[in-house]
Amino acid sequence: MNVRWKGSALLALMLTGPSAFAGTVTVYYYTPYKAWSAPYIHHDASGSWTTSPGTALSPACTNWVMKVLTTGTASTFQAVFTDGQNHWDNPNNQSGANYNLPTSGTHQVKNGQLLANAGSPCTTSTTNQAEVYYFTGTRGWSTVNIHYAPTGGTWTPSPGVAMNETACANWVKKTVTLGSATSMKAAFNNGTTWDNNGGADYSLGTGRITVKDGVVTTNAASPCVTLPPDTSAPSIPSGLTASASGTQITLSWNASSDDRGVTGYELVRTGGTQGTKTWTTSSTSYNDTGLSARTAYLYTVKSFDAAGNKSAASTTASATTGDAPPPAAAGQPLGGDIREDSIYFVLTARFYDGDSSNNRGGSMHTQSGNAANNDPMFRGDFKGLIQKLDYIKALGFSAVWITPVVLNRSDYDYHGYHGWDFYRVDPRLESSGASYQDLINAAHTKGIKIIQDVVYNHSSRWGAKGLFSPKVYGVRDSQWSWYYDAPVSGFTYDGLTVEPTSGKSYYNGDLWSTAEPAGNTCRNWGVATGGYSKEGYRLYNCQWPNPTSGMFPAQYFHQCWIGNWEGEDSRSCWIHEDLADFNTESTPVQNFLIDVYNKYIDMGVDGFRIDTAVHIPRVTWNRRLLPAAQQHAQAKFGTKGKDFFMFGEVGSFVNDKWNRGSPNHSAQFFTWKERRTYSTDDTAAALEQYNYEQAQGTASQPTSTNAFLQGNVYHAPDHSQFSGMSVIDMRMHMNFGEASNAFFNGKDSDDSYNDATYNVVYVDSHDYGPNKSSTRYAGGTDAWAENMSLMWTFRGIPTLYYGSEIEFQAGKQIDCGPTCALATTGRAYYGDNLEGSVSASDFGVVGSASGKVAETLARPLAKHLQRLNQIRRRIPALQKGQYSTDGVVGGMAFKRRFTDSAKGVDSFALVTVSGGATFNGIPNGTYKDAVTGDVKTVTSGTLTASVSGKGNLRVYVLDLAGNPAPGKVGVDGPYLKP
Repeated sequence: MNVRWKGSALLALMLTGPSAFAGTVTVYYYTPYKAWSAPYIHHDASGSWTTSPGTALSPACTNWVMKVLTTGTASTFQAVFTDGQNHWDNPNNQSGANYNLPTSGTHQVKNGQLLANAGSPCTTSTTNQAEVYYFTGTRGWSTVNIHYAPTGGTWTPSPGVAMNETACANWVKKTVTLGSATSMKAAFNNGTTWDNNGGADYSLGTGRITVKDGVVTTNAASPCVTLPPDTSAPSIPSGLTASASGTQITLSWNASSDDRGVTGYELVRTGGTQGTKTWTTSSTSYNDTGLSARTAYLYTVKSFDAAGNKSAASTTASATTGDAPPPAAAGQPLGGDIREDSIYFVLTARFYDGDSSNNRGGSMHTQSGNAANNDPMFRGDFKGLIQKLDYIKALGFSAVWITPVVLNRSDYDYHGYHGWDFYRVDPRLESSGASYQDLINAAHTKGIKIIQDVVYNHSSRWGAKGLFSPKVYGVRDSQWSWYYDAPVSGFTYDGLTVEPTSGKSYYNGDLWSTAEPAGNTCRNWGVATGGYSKEGYRLYNCQWPNPTSGMFPAQYFHQCWIGNWEGEDSRSCWIHEDLADFNTESTPVQNFLIDVYNKYIDMGVDGFRIDTAVHIPRVTWNRRLLPAAQQHAQAKFGTKGKDFFMFGEVGSFVNDKWNRGSPNHSAQFFTWKERRTYSTDDTAAALEQYNYEQAQGTASQPTSTNAFLQGNVYHAPDHSQFSGMSVIDMRMHMNFGEASNAFFNGKDSDDSYNDATYNVVYVDSHDYGPNKSSTRYAGGTDAWAENMSLMWTFRGIPTLYYGSEIEFQAGKQIDCGPTCALATTGRAYYGDNLEGSVSASDFGVVGSASGKVAETLARPLAKHLQRLNQIRRRIPALQKGQYSTDGVVGGMAFKRRFTDSAKGVDSFALVTVSGGATFNGIPNGTYKDAVTGDVKTVTSGTLTASVSGKGNLRVYVLDLAGNPAPGKVGVDGPYLKP
């Protein structure tokens, strides 16, 4: 029987073949890797290959498809994956190679790698994991540890665990088990040196995560898988529509598809007077603004991928604009004491791009390297600033200082300091519904003041339209036709509109005359100088702006170059060929400047920051320019106009109290009225004033007690000798390498200002860092926090240069002109950090935030700023108080008081920064700390405040009848805490 049975089984095997022993295998495939909509598996699991493209995979769970296959007798089988359109997934992107899979079990194929017997990726597990990759290429570490703590758990013992799993060149890897936690804090080190995200530690979730040069990418592709070359273009966008509303056209289209993913879309516009316009977007809709009224425009759209593959153009859509919207109504200033505000300083063109249609690169777009970064110099605009006012308010700032708004004209003029048409706002900053007036009005609606940067000292290299603009720039021969454009009748430069013949928005043919123009005053016009440009082109007289050639009439412009920056010529000569120096002692120039800036006062701006104020004689400021602005503002707006604030940039780049012994070149000098009477002729008076004050020297300059308490008592300040111009605190700025240095140097100068409580205080700016450094401040996060704690509590108006809240571009060269790309400098585009939405429910309070801007607002210095602004806004002594260090034992420690009897305000505060202090001889009573809420009762005139941690702070406020101390303000943060 047994033998007979065995024979029957053998016969059955011979009749049925190998399938009698057939089994099954389950294969899961990860779809994000190729972004295929319908993947197939092509395999030989049953012994022979399937017909191409294979068997369709079925949906399994998010990001996964699967198939159960019947297998034969072999222990392994081969497979590849495809989209059915001749695109293939081979292991590790090795063309022609196949995946070798076991013929039993459950396997995963993910990102070019086989995970054999990994089980189902769709099975829910209570044990979470993070697959962490760390980039070593920048640091050059040979070993890397990850030191981590799951949320709710404890930290690994220092230095952590080795990241020793197999990765690839410049990357190390570690899979971290988090248990039920879904996130962790982490830092990295090589045993001695740490990367702890600037002191904040990294916040990491689950799944695959990459950490490269401080940037965390969640749900990341494996950095160790190299994709094959992408040669397939995306599909053509369909459904393009265009609809007009006023002078804006809204475009939308259906998304394209691509085997690797669509990166963006290229829009092309024709029609109107601006010529063909091309721009890109990552969205499937776009608002085209700033268009001409009652004009037809045509559009097409292409899609492209990361490899640069581009689809054919879509069908054309067209729309005709309607009437232009009426201009925004003029506003009026908010009024109020500027010392109650903190100021956020932005380069408008580099802050946030709300309207890409007004982006312009200029003549240096390619040379500078900006083109390679798709980063035109004019990128940010008023529309973008309006959109992000809530970001500024959420940080706690109630005033925004913006760079000059007048129409500029230079080879590299995005910053605004090369004014040409002073009566016109630069169109590269404006959009439909987002004019300068719209910005002013929008800011005021949110309770934010607008401080406009203004230039009285100079124009652009082309002069000033409406005053004098020379047409005498040499000979336009064949060598120079690339730079000087042929005249086109009827076309006027506005910085935005493309001149059709030259194809340039930076066209200069309206300033050119091939033949010597009538009325030319430039000597030896068109005569070769014998010199050559760096390109080897012959140079001619009158080719470049020159104050000594007769090119610029003396009635309007000064006639010399500065030779001594601390000499009289620094006030009456040119700084640079791009900055034609106004003869500010000339009546026509004075009238021109007064009329120009009255226009902006009429729009309702709240104040002026005055560029290059030191290069105009003080007597000219005091006689003409300051009174004109102040009187006009007050006549126009009454009490609110009386609060119009003007502060000057007096470039005194020394660490000492006086600029190399010269009062005429020191910042505090400009806060005072004149001490004697001079000639009625302004030119003569300027020289008389300069010589008199130089002879008098620094020792005889007036002094003031307006910033100082008398004991513990606030006294009414005497502003009778105030010039009307406050200043940037140059001495503190120069010494802000360390907060303590800035504090002691600031105190030492305060008797020489008319009222130092109005000084505008910053660490760095668009020009210099501390000690006249050419780089943005890079002292580190803790040092920044300490600087901020001092600025927000010491006398003066705290001011922050955009991006410093995240140490943006720290250590980068601030300005190198067109010799390097803006993206590499301290003036880089900031908008990438502001993507997403944000609303502010109050100053220093985020109502809601999402996207990248939410991450920005969560950074340690941003949180620190929010609380400092909240505290300062609650305590009048910190805003407007006089101060004293008498009886104070400690480092950066002082007492401040502000009293306004008419309004019933009395605010007394004791402040210490970064370290403890004892305050002697103070009024008895109850004091409450605004940082911790601690309450101290003083009965013997002494209070000791304990504080530790760089940037930490104590602000004990005296609880007075009618003026209660606020107690703890805000919540503990990274620096302000018990």
